Amino acid sequence: MTGELPVAGRRSTAEVYEEIRTMILESRIEPGERINLDALARDLGVSQTPVREAVRHLEGDHLVVRTGEGRGYRTTTLLDRAGLRELFEFRLLVDLWAVRAVAVNRLSNPAGRLAREVDRFERAAVGVADVRRLLVTHDTTFHGEILAACGNDVARRAYTGTHGHLHAFRLYSPDIDGTATVREHRAVLDAIAGCDPDAAEEAMRRHLVNAYHRFDTAFAAGDRARLRVPGRQSLF
Repeated sequence: MTGELPVAGRRSTAEVYEEIRTMILESRIEPGERINLDALARDLGVSQTPVREAVRHLEGDHLVVRTGEGRGYRTTTLLDRAGLRELFEFRLLVDLWAVRAVAVNRLSNPAGRLAREVDRFERAAVGVADVRRLLVTHDTTFHGEILAACGNDVARRAYTGTHGHLHAFRLYSPDIDGTATVREHRAVLDAIAGCDPDAAEEAMRRHLVNAYHRFDTAFAAGDRARLRVPGRQSLF
């Protein structure tokens, strides 16, 4: 989501946005389901105004789309297996480049911010049965910090525009308590903190490949789609 959302009555539009987004991520609003704005406003105890504004921002996240008549909205469908593979192949290209770039730049090294984000997620996840909403926010922030530290606006906008974290986490929660993701994220940030681009790239490669296979289990049994992993980057 970009930009600040206005306050509407006793509840801000940002709060309504987060609640509706959580409902979509947790499939309480099913993929492809038509969104009844009146019913949603009643359920949330707010007027239609913050609901409409929140849904407009969710449209920007590619989590909802306008219906064919253009007068309503429905949630987007889930990624299929080919879409999941294409998303992670894109992430492998961008993330492997980005992690090498930040690991060799001591002035803009984001290790401190990454460590604080991992610690924040671990504290927030204590006692939470379904960490999907927390995990998607953490994953978005963690990888976003790396992209931001690169100082390449073109790469950052392209990465943000995929909204890949949101779509992947809608498949189901493959990392029930987030421990696998945190373990892999700590390996990445340790390599970045050590200014070791080779180790950082390898840790990121392992993380993305493992994450891809965790999400891939959401599909029916059978041969897994082959993920095309790029070779070692040579720019840095």
